[in-house]
Formats: sequence, C-alpha cells, structure tokens
Amino acid sequence: MKKKRIINTIIKYVVLLIILLFLLFPLYWVLLTSFKTNMEAYKFPPTFTVKNPTVQSYINLFTVDNDFFTYYKNNFVVAGSAALITTLMAIMAGYALSRFNFKWNAWIVAAFTSAQMFPVVSRLISLYKILGDVHLINTHPGLILAVTAGMLPFTIMLMSSFYDGIPKELEEAARVDGASRLQILFKVVVPLVKPGMLAVGIYSFLIAWDDYLHASTLIQTDALRTLSAGVALRYLGELSYDWSLINTISIVGTIPMVIIFFFFQKYMVKGLVAGAVKG
Repeated sequence: MKKKRIINTIIKYVVLLIILLFLLFPLYWVLLTSFKTNMEAYKFPPTFTVKNPTVQSYINLFTVDNDFFTYYKNNFVVAGSAALITTLMAIMAGYALSRFNFKWNAWIVAAFTSAQMFPVVSRLISLYKILGDVHLINTHPGLILAVTAGMLPFTIMLMSSFYDGIPKELEEAARVDGASRLQILFKVVVPLVKPGMLAVGIYSFLIAWDDYLHASTLIQTDALRTLSAGVALRYLGELSYDWSLINTISIVGTIPMVIIFFFFQKYMVKGLVAGAVKG
C-alpha cells in the first residue's frame, strides 16, 4: 500500500508538472521572442533558445515608438476608472441586494446570472446605438461605462455574498445608536468586507485592462485607443508582423497585471473563495 501511494503521488506531480509546463510555455515563448531579432523570430524550424539575445526591440519601444505609451496611458485611465466605478457601485448595489428583501430579488439575481451567459458581441450593436444617442461614442467616458456595465452583474452578486455573511445584529445595534443607513454601510459593514472589495477591484481592473471588443468598437481615434486595440490595429500589419516588437509590447503590457496579481493574489483568492461560500 505504501509503495502504491508513493507511485500515485509521483504520477500526480508529473501530471501537474506537465500541465504547468503547458500553461507556462506561451509566456516563455513570448519572452523568448522579445529577445530575438525579427529575422530569427521568422526562422523555421523555430528555435527554443536565443543564441544572440538582443534588447533592440525594448530600446526601440522606449525611445522611438511614442504611440505605445499613449495606448498604455489610456489603458490605465480606462481600467482604473472602470475598476473604481465598478467597486463603488458593487458596494452599494450588493448591499441593497443582500439586505433589502422584496419579491423581485430572485428575478434580479436571475437577470444578473443570465447576463453572464451572453457574449460581449451580442450586446455591442445595442450598446453602440445607446452610446451614440448620448454622444459618448469615441470617448473614454463611453468606453468606461460600457466596460463597467459588463462587469457589474458578477461583481454585485459577489459583494452581495459577502454582505450575507455579516450578522444583521451589528447593523441593528448601530441603528439603535442613531446611525443612518449610509453610516451603517460605510462605517460598520464596509470595513468588514474589505477582502470582497479588494477582490472586486482587482477583478475589475484585470478585466478592463484586457478588454478588446469594447475598445475596438467604441473608439475610432488612434489617440484614444487602449493597449489591446492599439496594438491590434497599429502593429499587426496586413503582410508581415514585427514579431519581436509585438512580443516586447506584450511583455511590457502584462507587467501591471503581474505586479498586481503577485502582491494581491492572496487577498483576491481569499476574497473570491470566501464570497463563494458565504450565505
């Protein structure tokens, strides 16, 4: 039995190692290609090591190409604003969904759940029409609102599950002491759901940072484009690609997400798991 247990453990770790290598290989390939020349990137059969690594693509990106940093700045503006708005709205709407029980609650939850089933492209036409009517096409506020609307159903339900885990007796005690509903929310309840707020904020930022369909559909001016749309429309040519530069952009573009996830992954995972089992 002991020998069989050891063999099963070895097989389990070998399988996990294979899966890990499979998942990490694309990241390795992108990083590897960023240190190749463009001619070496096109070489067939491809090389899995770099004989003569070069940082010329990084130098060109930081010294010659100014458009990239315009896209980079726009990405921070859109992702940061969308994450902030989504978190604030999820805090209040999630509290209302958790505490104000009325006959339409089940229908609201069902609507939020069903909203996650439809792909982004299914709502782009109507979204384009609505934003066009209020003159928000080709603007950052319009893009921020569109991205925020797509994230709200999930984030509201997530925050609601956190509020469900907070005893109502705490609020009743605060109400007896004369606190208003907003004071109860922001001074009593919100400090107890900080993991949920952090999880919602990080999730919203990462989703908004990677958004492509909204950005490519709602933004037409090159100076207003975000990173994903700007890279796709500017750096991916019709006849040939500068793969070294494109992979360099990919590496630099993922740095904020890697930093955020590296420092906050513990709180994000804790928040998502806690929110999933509460209530």
